[in-house]
Amino acid sequence: MTGSLEAVERALDGWRGEGPFVLGICGAQGSGKSTLSKGLAQRLNARGIRTAILSLDDLYLSHDRRAEMAREVHPLFAVRGVPGTHDVRQGLWLLDAVRAGQDVTLPRFDKATDDPAPASEWVRLAEPLDVLIFEGWCVGARLQAEAALVGPVNALEAEHDPDGVWRRHVNTALAGPYADLFARIDRLVLLAAPGFEVVERWRLQQEHALRAQAPKGARVMSDAEVATFIQHYERLTRHILSDMPRYADLVLRLDADRQLKDDQ
Repeated sequence: MTGSLEAVERALDGWRGEGPFVLGICGAQGSGKSTLSKGLAQRLNARGIRTAILSLDDLYLSHDRRAEMAREVHPLFAVRGVPGTHDVRQGLWLLDAVRAGQDVTLPRFDKATDDPAPASEWVRLAEPLDVLIFEGWCVGARLQAEAALVGPVNALEAEHDPDGVWRRHVNTALAGPYADLFARIDRLVLLAAPGFEVVERWRLQQEHALRAQAPKGARVMSDAEVATFIQHYERLTRHILSDMPRYADLVLRLDADRQLKDDQ
């Protein structure tokens, strides 16, 4: 990951001008985007460049709001993650406030309770930022062509979304409010996994690490549950890996060990 960190820092130094800068970092689950973001923020802050991180995960809607979507739109929206399950209005306000040089308070989401953390646990920034790193698994993603939505991409879609209501609603969100949100990004970096099969392995590794660290009796997913869970993200992850390299400002192609490929 050191090579990726140096590459992004070098590119950012060339991109930045006057005023606050929003850097988007997109990477599939387990790709190291959070590690990269934290390392970059540490380096920039050490240089006197005021930097903070906003994760797309911290914009998730509440459990109750997603349950409402599950009843009114499609049951798969009970599971957080895909476009449509975030508070985009809050994200727009935050990015606009950062770009305007205002003081902001960054939200946090508690995955243990599946709800936004109490406001007392949010991160208040006492002074305007120079750089905001906006990271997430689908940050900067664009909508799919209608023809790509016709058939299911996996067993989960075949069984639970045979008529395509869920995936079309996700696509509509990408075309509308999420497009507005991602338009606030000044430059976009993609951590490109070798393929979705590797992403599955990375996600399993994450869960195994959680399992090893979890206290006795804590709930963690089995390998079979992880395999089902990640199918919620397969369609858009495959689309991002195919589509985003054409427009991202920096593409870092990773090998199966999350290291930069030798040809970069």
